[in-house]
Amino acid sequence: MGFRTSIGARVAIALLVVVLLGTMPASVAAQSDERAGGTIVVEEGETVDEVEAFAGNVIVRGTVTGDVSAFAGNVQIDGEVGGDVEAVSGNVEITGTVDGDVSGAGGNFVVAEDATIGGSLEAGAGTVEIDGTIAGDAAIGAETIRLGENAAIDGDLRYGGTLEGNTDAVAGEITEDSRIGVGLEPTVQPFAEWLFAVYAFVLNLLLGAILLALFPRFSDGVARRVATDPVRTGLAGLGVLVGVPILLVAIAITIIGIPVTVVGAFLFALLVWIGVVYGRFAVAAWLLSYADLENRWLALVVGLLGGALLGQIPFVGGLLNFVIFLLGLGALSMGLYGHRRVIQERERDRPSGVEPGGPASD
Repeated sequence: MGFRTSIGARVAIALLVVVLLGTMPASVAAQSDERAGGTIVVEEGETVDEVEAFAGNVIVRGTVTGDVSAFAGNVQIDGEVGGDVEAVSGNVEITGTVDGDVSGAGGNFVVAEDATIGGSLEAGAGTVEIDGTIAGDAAIGAETIRLGENAAIDGDLRYGGTLEGNTDAVAGEITEDSRIGVGLEPTVQPFAEWLFAVYAFVLNLLLGAILLALFPRFSDGVARRVATDPVRTGLAGLGVLVGVPILLVAIAITIIGIPVTVVGAFLFALLVWIGVVYGRFAVAAWLLSYADLENRWLALVVGLLGGALLGQIPFVGGLLNFVIFLLGLGALSMGLYGHRRVIQERERDRPSGVEPGGPASD
């Protein structure tokens, strides 16, 4: 008795594995940690040298003797940080102690009661609440800045936005500066861009490795289409990129179309992601073939690294990456369409009364 798994089902399984790997909770490793994951925790009683993280949540309950750099949905410092804290996050909350400086950007930023920042504070957020102690100066850009009854800022305060609450908490001068929100951005932007690039590369590498492992012949076929007929493949990719969203919009206006459109949009986003990875793999395999290096794993790594480097080149790099993406999307779509036609032909040729997976399919 036979067993068949469609390309679509196997791709879904591969993507599920990638998602699970990206969202698994993770504890920080022994001394120094550079990590991407769902939740990263320095547990109470645990001590690490430093933390660099791209994650859904970063929680420090123990001790970090050095710096904490985090790009995450939520950053929470409940323990002790001996160095500086840099955080780009939806929510940043400090309830513990930071000996160095703090730079943060996000939706909400809180320095809670009994929290202590030994250096200066730079924060840009929608709402900033200060109810702890800041030993140095503070520069805050936010729509609303609230100083609590227990707040203490030993240095000067420069702010942009609406200042409310206990202004007596500021020992130095208070200066309003509407430009302060712009001035904070360069502090966290280079770190955020670097960490996002690393995270994207790791995810793309995981997806590519799973695709090559599960579908070696299909992946080789994608590379072969790009190498033998790049013009037609690229045009096919452009047609899919333009045509599928139009089709989804047309479906959405029907009575039962919205649920179908939501699912379709999700599947199309997955198709686009796979197209990006396959495009870079296929172009690298094509170029490496001229040097008689025909190794799909080498092509995957070279292609993803090359795509990441191209992304650093203004305008031209983005344009080349877009062309490579169209090649990958086109080759992938043509491969899936060809696979579907093969299955339909087998169904037509199967004798009536014989179920799929029966004797005729062995």
